[in-house]
Amino acid sequence: MSTAAVSAFSEPHVLGTYRRANVSFVRGEGAWLIDADGRRYLDFVSGVGVTALGHAHQALARALGEQAATLAHTSNLYHHPLQAELSARLAAHSGLSRVFFCNSGTEAVEACLKFARRFWTTAGTPRARLVAFTHGFHGRTLGSLSVTWEPAYRAPFGPLVDEVVFVDPNDAGAIESAVTEATAAVIVEPIQGEGGVRPLPAAAVEAITRACATTGALLIADEVQSGMGRTGQMFHSKTLGLSPDLMALGKALGGGMPIGAALMSDRVADAVSPGDHGSTYGGNLLACRAALTVLDELDGGLLRQVRSAGAYLGAALDVITARHPNVIAVRGEGLMRGLEIDGDAAAVVAAALERGLLINRTSGTVLRLLPPYIVTLPQIDHAISILDDVL
Repeated sequence: MSTAAVSAFSEPHVLGTYRRANVSFVRGEGAWLIDADGRRYLDFVSGVGVTALGHAHQALARALGEQAATLAHTSNLYHHPLQAELSARLAAHSGLSRVFFCNSGTEAVEACLKFARRFWTTAGTPRARLVAFTHGFHGRTLGSLSVTWEPAYRAPFGPLVDEVVFVDPNDAGAIESAVTEATAAVIVEPIQGEGGVRPLPAAAVEAITRACATTGALLIADEVQSGMGRTGQMFHSKTLGLSPDLMALGKALGGGMPIGAALMSDRVADAVSPGDHGSTYGGNLLACRAALTVLDELDGGLLRQVRSAGAYLGAALDVITARHPNVIAVRGEGLMRGLEIDGDAAAVVAAALERGLLINRTSGTVLRLLPPYIVTLPQIDHAISILDDVL
């Protein structure tokens, strides 16, 4: 191994919050990453669902270069035209007419939680209770962590925001019992990402819809991972038949640039006043230009590519499941897939890395695949061949 590669693994001044693999990437090309020694890896992690257009995408690189050379940031003390354009396009796709821009998915969730509570304080009938789901993950800030189920994430940082109730998404009756007239909002991922790539059951969709209609509770769709085309549709909540009052976006929205967005209906937005929330960097020109480029690609035919590649990947994973008794289940939609295995998932991830395929483990025993939207069918075949080998 080269001296450059070894030195890249030494980070004495970086806070030790990550268990990193011993590889240092210096360059990317489409669905490939290249390490410091020049070795190529097929990237089925995509920066955890972020680099939707792959690496070194020409249109994105060109747009960012042009924008950085023109104007990158002015703060939210002033107007700029790109927020107006981006918010209009997101509203047209989602049916939610107002947008708050921030820097990440967890910030978007945090904003949705705040705006949901603000809605009820403005209404004069304050509600604080939040209903979330087992295996749900919504972020690491204090509010979003409070509606994240995994005890290992929560325990070191208590006490968290109170009045949060967790419900099993497979228990429709429990969902309807949990959502009451004291509930401010229900927050749900259409497909749970960190929780094991678990799609929301149809019975849960029906129970959430009934409960919110009966009690008036707001519905927050966390589309940070499943949204922006990841499943082959712009937003997976619409595919399921959910009608959220608020929606959190992040990850693929910027194609690699940090940006998040909290979308909401007019009636929620009408409850928000100047000064209720804010962000220094949120929605700056550089981030908005990146998101507009991603939308250009999605609207220009990339969504069809995701549907086609996603169907191909799903069929290939079904073959894997049939071949390997240690694969318990394959779940997901489009280019968001998970294989639950009976065995050491971390060892499979490490073995795939050694063979030049990047995947990751989530929820303990689930292998998660999040390839970029520009992945080709031969690249999927190559990934499946490696996965077949290591399983």
